[in-house]
Amino acid sequence: QLQASGGGLVQPGGSLRLSCAASGTIIVINNMGWYRQVPGKQRELVARITRAGSTNYADSVRGRFTISRDNAKDTVYLQMNSLKPEDTAVYSCNAVGLTSGLAPFDYWGQGTLVTVSS
Repeated sequence: QLQASGGGLVQPGGSLRLSCAASGTIIVINNMGWYRQVPGKQRELVARITRAGSTNYADSVRGRFTISRDNAKDTVYLQMNSLKPEDTAVYSCNAVGLTSGLAPFDYWGQGTLVTVSS
């Protein structure tokens, strides 16, 4: 239901853009977000955006990452600039909303690996 793309290997200081598109019988997507996880640690919120465009970021990425969304395409993006080795993680997208049957959903994407290394 969520397809993420855009991960890869990048040098410190570089940039990457992640995309995550939702599909299926969706009436509305309220919140969309990106989370990341490294082995041995809990998954953490990176950034989140409401349907109206309000955003919040983890302190560690504020000023470097930008989350955005295209409601017409049910897609959320994460522009990551000035990447650091500590940004290395598996990034997963999340979407919360209602299906066409008015049932609430909470979908997760499959995760995409971002590696920041020289």
